This record gives sequence, C-alpha cells and structure tokens, in this order.
Amino acid sequence: MQTRTATRYVAPLREGGSLPAIVEADDGHLYVIKFRGSGQGPKALIAELLAGEILRALGLPVPVLALMHFDDALARAERDQEIQELLQRSVGQNIALGYLSGALPYDPLLRPLPAPELASAIVWGDAFLTNVDRTARNPNLLLVDSQLWLIDHGAALYFHHDWDNYLERSRSRFPQVRQHILLPAASAIAAADAALVPRLTPALFEQIVAWIPDDWLTPEADGFASTDEQRAAYTRYLTTRLEAPRLFAEEAIDAYRNL
Repeated sequence: MQTRTATRYVAPLREGGSLPAIVEADDGHLYVIKFRGSGQGPKALIAELLAGEILRALGLPVPVLALMHFDDALARAERDQEIQELLQRSVGQNIALGYLSGALPYDPLLRPLPAPELASAIVWGDAFLTNVDRTARNPNLLLVDSQLWLIDHGAALYFHHDWDNYLERSRSRFPQVRQHILLPAASAIAAADAALVPRLTPALFEQIVAWIPDDWLTPEADGFASTDEQRAAYTRYLTTRLEAPRLFAEEAIDAYRNL
C-alpha cells in the first residue's frame, strides 16, 4: 500500500456528500482524497481500502489507492470555514485514489454495456463486498477513453457499522444486487464465480486488512479487545463470506435470470 503526503490542496469536490477533494501529493501526482473527518467517518475509509484492493486482486480496474497524510499546515491555509474544520479533523492518515484526468461518468443510456465477462466479474465482486453503490442512481463508474473504472466503495462492507452476529451476517444473499447497474450484461456470473474465488485467500485478506491504520479502528467501541482482534475479525468475515455455498453468487445468478 502506497503512503503519500499531500503537498497542495487543489480543489474541493462538492458533489460528494463527504466533501472529498483533489490534492497534489509528494510524488507530483493528483489524487482524490477522502477525509477521515467527514460525516461518514473512518469506517468509510476502511471500506474504500478493503473493497478497492480486493477488487484490484480480482483483476478489476480500480484507480491506484494510497494512504494520504494530510498536514495541519494545509488545513490552516484553507479560507472556507466548513472545509477548514473538515481538514483539521482529518489531520493524519486519509485515503486517496489516483485522479483520473478527463474521466466522464458512465451512463448505460449513452454507452454500451461492458462485455459479459467484465460485467459479471464486477457484479460478483460487488455482491461479495455488499456494495450498495453501483446502481443506476449512483453508478460510481467512470470512463476514460472507453476504459471503465470502479470508484467510491465507502458504502461497501456495511456490516462493520454493527458487529453483532457479523459471522452469521457474512452469509447474506445480498438481495440489493438486483439493483446493480451492470446486471443486464452479467450473463456469466457462474463462470466469474469459478474464476474469481481462487484469487481470494485468507492470506490476501490478512495482508489487505493489515494496511488499515490503527487510528481508523475503534476496537473498544466495536466490542474488541485490541486493533489486532478487530483486524482478525475483518479477515474472518471475508473468509467466511467466500466459503461455499456462496449465497451472494446464487442471488446474483437468480437476479440475472429474472430480469
């Protein structure tokens, strides 16, 4: 996982409910940063990190992710009071995605649906991650020169907002997949299930979970004795969700058949 430092606050992206922003980092590149001090809180950043890197492990197109350090000096330089307060609450580690220059929102009414293999892999990945934000209302898909990119996964893995019975809930069917914007093109979900499961292992989950900064975790509030115990719970949830029978894959296949 890359770690960068923001060197310049470029512009807020006010269309986002959490007021993300474009920043320049110490590597000279632009990123879209999502702030830990936003109303969505650190759990949205955890979901962004876990979901983004798991989708990348599946071979899906996700912009580069980085832990982005934001300094108090940049916060104090912002004139807008609302934004300055957000930045001051976000001093430290945040999450950032590589900025996609020239990107356009994906609209299935204006653009052709992706190939069945890609659409099916995306639907399968989003169902595994319980991502509720890939709908016609909120696609979270961008196009750059006909290349599709997956963005904004802060609403995925919503189980971690309430850890009660989390292992039982890891077996959920995820009926929200029926609203997935790419479901009409996802005619190969069974093949995607067979191809993608071997790419995800407990060791991979453990590695990705280890990248979560300690101060994003709230073990005491969530009923854990330590950050290590909470990390182990994330790995356990993901591992259990992947076990057969995968009800989320069955739900996605049934959803496609019943379009």
